Amino acid sequence: MSNRIEQLNSFLISSPDDAFLHHALALEWLKAGDETQAEQHFRQNLNRQPDYIATYYHLGKLLERTARNDEALRIFEQGMKLARAIGDNHTYNELQAAYEDLAY
Repeated sequence: MSNRIEQLNSFLISSPDDAFLHHALALEWLKAGDETQAEQHFRQNLNRQPDYIATYYHLGKLLERTARNDEALRIFEQGMKLARAIGDNHTYNELQAAYEDLAY
């Protein structure tokens, strides 16, 4: 386990509901090559704070990488709906591009 993962875990002890920390931890697990841990943290993040929009893109890409394309498309769609609802056009465009790359 990397020092960064250990550090993020220690931060989560005092801030267990911090969506940024959970997202960062998932990304660190991806860097470490542990897609199972990464997916678990991305999903926990969506369950705790479904409005943390960055998680949709990264979870969708992880699902795509692991050949779960239908699930990835659903995650991209959910993220696009949220991005549209909150007026985040940049994230909407990123999610839409990822969706279209996978769907077509």
